[in-house]
Amino acid sequence: MTTDLLTPVIGITMDWNIAGEYSKFPWYGLRQNHVSSVVRAGGLPFLLTHEPELLDMYLNDIDGLIITGGAFDISPEMYGESGVHEKTSPKESRTIAEMTLLEGALEMDIPVLGICGGQQLLHVALGGTLIQHIPDAIANPLEHEQKNPRDETGHSVNIVPGTLLFDIVGKNEIEVNSAHHQAAKDEPATLIINARAPDGVIEGIEAREQTFCLGVQWHPEFEITETDTRIFAAFVEAARDYARLREQGGIDE
Repeated sequence: MTTDLLTPVIGITMDWNIAGEYSKFPWYGLRQNHVSSVVRAGGLPFLLTHEPELLDMYLNDIDGLIITGGAFDISPEMYGESGVHEKTSPKESRTIAEMTLLEGALEMDIPVLGICGGQQLLHVALGGTLIQHIPDAIANPLEHEQKNPRDETGHSVNIVPGTLLFDIVGKNEIEVNSAHHQAAKDEPATLIINARAPDGVIEGIEAREQTFCLGVQWHPEFEITETDTRIFAAFVEAARDYARLREQGGIDE
């Protein structure tokens, strides 16, 4: 962990379930590597619950926001579609809480990192729509739900030069893991597509008007490659800049 005296607070959204293998009662959950990646990059992890009365308070306490993914989908109603694919499985209470946090972070220009489903939520927040099931929408798609373990790479991704993501990873092509059946569909004027898979599926986006707002369709928290580590390092450094600005009184809360 960095020795920088100013350690940014990184809010990380958690999953939520009514019941399951972990408990017969409602529970929050988060994979450990979301936390460890933040710690290694020099941030202080702060786990975010879904209680509506706390969401505004969280935004005043964090210097960066990570929207994590999970085994669920965003309700198509949120991006203007009435039909629901049979493979689409929304988790509305979590999505509402995350969207509230994300919209607040965008308004305050808090650095944002959207991971997998978090990228999809960011895409919707910026006015985009989603592919509800890749195999039904893309000809000859790659296996975006890879069969090999998630801590291994599954396919390559082509990075667009001149984007924030390219500045971070410094490469035209990288290898990533893959665990999704939905994806961003379009490119509204509010965002830039910064990465695609060889089959054309959108793998990365960034917001045009934000200081640091990045979404990636893979899971860099596994830190399989150096490029994953660079993504967390760049995000936490942006959060550190935000924390400095807050400390200097340059942010209206």
